[in-house]
Amino acid sequence: MKSTDLLNQPGSKDFQEQEIHLRDYVRVIIKRKITVITFLAITFLTVVIATFTATPYYTASSQVLIEKNIGSNKLTGGGNYIPYDPDFQTTQFELIRSPNVARRVVKQLQLDTKYRNYFFEKSADSPSFLSTITSGVKKFLSGLLPSKSDDEKTNLAEENDPLLVAAAPISDAETIASIIQGNLSINPVVNTKTVFILYSDKDPAMAKVIADAVVQAYIDETLEIKLSSSNYTLKWMTAKAEEESKKLEGSELNLQKYMRDNDLVTVEDKLAVYPQKLAEFSSQLSKAQTEQKEFEALYAQIKNLGENYQNIETISIFSDNKILQGLREKIYLAEQNIKDLSKKFGYKHPSMVNAKAEKEMLLKEKRFEIDRIIEATKNSYNLAKSKETNLTQLLTNTKQEMLNVNERFTQYSIMKREADMNRVLYDALTSSIKEVNVTDQAQDIKIWVVKSAELPGFADKPRKKRNLALGLILGLFGGIGLAFFIEYLDNTVKNGKDIEQRFGLTVLGSIEEVRDKNSKIETCIVDNPLSPLAESYRMIRSSLLLSTPDHPPRTLLLTSMAPKEGKTSTTYNLALILAQNEKKVLIIDCDMRRPRMHSLFAVSNSSGLSNYLAGSIEQNMLRQVEVNGLTMIPAGPPPPNPAELLNSNRMKLLLNEMSKNFDFILLDSPPLLSVTDSLTLGKLVDGTLLVTRSGKTSYDMLESGLGKMRGMKITLLGAIVNGITITKGSEGYYGYYDYYGKESE
Repeated sequence: MKSTDLLNQPGSKDFQEQEIHLRDYVRVIIKRKITVITFLAITFLTVVIATFTATPYYTASSQVLIEKNIGSNKLTGGGNYIPYDPDFQTTQFELIRSPNVARRVVKQLQLDTKYRNYFFEKSADSPSFLSTITSGVKKFLSGLLPSKSDDEKTNLAEENDPLLVAAAPISDAETIASIIQGNLSINPVVNTKTVFILYSDKDPAMAKVIADAVVQAYIDETLEIKLSSSNYTLKWMTAKAEEESKKLEGSELNLQKYMRDNDLVTVEDKLAVYPQKLAEFSSQLSKAQTEQKEFEALYAQIKNLGENYQNIETISIFSDNKILQGLREKIYLAEQNIKDLSKKFGYKHPSMVNAKAEKEMLLKEKRFEIDRIIEATKNSYNLAKSKETNLTQLLTNTKQEMLNVNERFTQYSIMKREADMNRVLYDALTSSIKEVNVTDQAQDIKIWVVKSAELPGFADKPRKKRNLALGLILGLFGGIGLAFFIEYLDNTVKNGKDIEQRFGLTVLGSIEEVRDKNSKIETCIVDNPLSPLAESYRMIRSSLLLSTPDHPPRTLLLTSMAPKEGKTSTTYNLALILAQNEKKVLIIDCDMRRPRMHSLFAVSNSSGLSNYLAGSIEQNMLRQVEVNGLTMIPAGPPPPNPAELLNSNRMKLLLNEMSKNFDFILLDSPPLLSVTDSLTLGKLVDGTLLVTRSGKTSYDMLESGLGKMRGMKITLLGAIVNGITITKGSEGYYGYYDYYGKESE
């Protein structure tokens, strides 16, 4: 791949999806291990504190057998057949957990009076943090609302407003009942009709007492439901039976009176008079309607065609007409005669005039005949319509006469059915009342206490081992998930592989982050030439020398997307590495806005590139440094217009002149996205090196910067990644750094 094509690759803009391996996930976890460990520690510590500071709870359980009472009562069907009811047990469980059962427990054990302090000891001693906040909010809201006078409050109380009743404070009994509901649980035994009723409390004795009391309260509640239901049913059926008795008596009296007043005995003889007439009129009406529809459709078709006589003749009534057929034959013969005469005479010849007149007369006759048929069709349609109307009226009158005859008998039938229904309903009610009286004492549900509650010997809540295990698992997986989430949100460059995959750029090398705070990256090559860091720059030098096919680039521009990405230190170390091959290397500090290169070489910046480009000096810009073969030109005093100076002809002349005396010229330039200096210099050099920093240079910055370079048609030789973190899981780095690390030692 040519270096000039790096910015124009199809894959340099859109990231190509790559196969994700398991080692990629492991690498993310190792990279974010601090996040994982921190989340794990916080979660596990929270669970430990919550577990060991929680109040221990003891659970007592009673075992109860619950089944339907299937007796041999003849009124209920008898036998030992047990109907299938899938919701029976679920209904009973909800009944055990119901507020009514909890209230019965409170009443039986006198929990709201004798043991009130046991349930409200915390609130009696000192208010909790939550209750303090709640009371403060209530006071604040009450202060915002307009206060009512004492007279208004008295009037509202006298009116017994239901809103005031609903807003009344909850009693102690209701509060304790809610606590019992919350601590109560049901555990059915699989494939049996028995169930464990469990109650948890911080006092084992209270847990045992309430567990037994819940069973007794449940038994009492089922009896109360049965008795209340029976009493209500009996009361309702008795009142309904009395009401239906009165209805039955009234309906029978009305029926007898109606029969006497309307002489219903003779009505039935008249019912067979009209059916034959109705059948005959219906048949005639059907025929008339059919005929009327036919003429209506024909006339509508003719009307739709309007004056278009040619299309009208296609209708069957016109095409089959004998007169029209004869006229059409005569017209055809007349037309043939006109054609024959036209071959002999002119159009004004008497023979031609007579022939045309004869044709016109025939056409008029045909139109007259068509109009006559149309008028005849219209008359036929009107006649059929009138006939259909008359038959309809006649049929209606006949039906009305028959309805008058049947009306009295129909009313009689209605009144008779009403009387029969009232009699059936009254008989059913009286029978049900007797049945309820007989089966009133029968119990629908059988409840036996299989085992009473025992005093629990140990607390079952909190479950310390389970909580600790769950806390460890939750912390571990939560930390891993958080690590992947942070990794997903991180859109910065991680390593050279990311740049190659996303933008298709050649990565010349990667520089490891200096972990020792006392060491500086600028002195690594001089102080420790066999270190992995120094070898990284040698790899960059090798890649750079092979980046172009004909000869290595002699003038190089080093730039970055943003400040503090290692551009200056990379220029410095790369120059040192190039100078080690007995090459003459020149560094030109083109960052005239924030120059730093002179401080690395400990030379003066009183004069330099800015003075030369401005025409102040012509020579003595070169500064010799301690490294053999290495020379530099400092930036000089900051000028007011750096971009214009760098784009001048003097800059081009300087590069051309220096290229004759030096093997390599490295230009340290300002960041690409901040100013246009780098874009200006990029057109003057053989190639540009893009310096990025792991964890700092974002993909958006790279996309924007590469777009600008692409627009300026700058030759990009490749990229260098600074500040990467090398771990044992890093692909392609572990063995290399481990080897050179041992050599360095």
